[in-house]
Amino acid sequence: MNIKKSRYTQQSGKINPPDVSKTKSVMDKRPKFSLKYLGGQYCLSRCTKDERAAFADRIHYLSQQTWSQIFQGARHGGGFEKINESLPWLPDKFSKKQIIAFRFLGRKSMIGFSDKEVFYVLGLDRDFTAYGH
Repeated sequence: MNIKKSRYTQQSGKINPPDVSKTKSVMDKRPKFSLKYLGGQYCLSRCTKDERAAFADRIHYLSQQTWSQIFQGARHGGGFEKINESLPWLPDKFSKKQIIAFRFLGRKSMIGFSDKEVFYVLGLDRDFTAYGH
């Protein structure tokens, strides 16, 4: 009998059920947000107090939905838009990523990419200069 050791417990001699969190599709998960790459001219530090609050509110709102729900949202509503143009301010290591933008205060947007369930915020376009809106 070939049983994976990670699912077999020697104490009880029983097989544990599979980890459901590993079998869920990314689309069924809620997003996580990372500010790891946020900086430069589109950094959070350049935002006003109201813009920072709206950014935090939007991240909270988005984190309560699944990726599937977000991708079904309207472009200028709770959803997103794909950016299909080159962004000269982005480092080359992001050139192969599908860049997307979420609105956070009116038409102001957070720009980044998703990798599995994590959305990496690369910039906050508060003055509409990061890409062609």
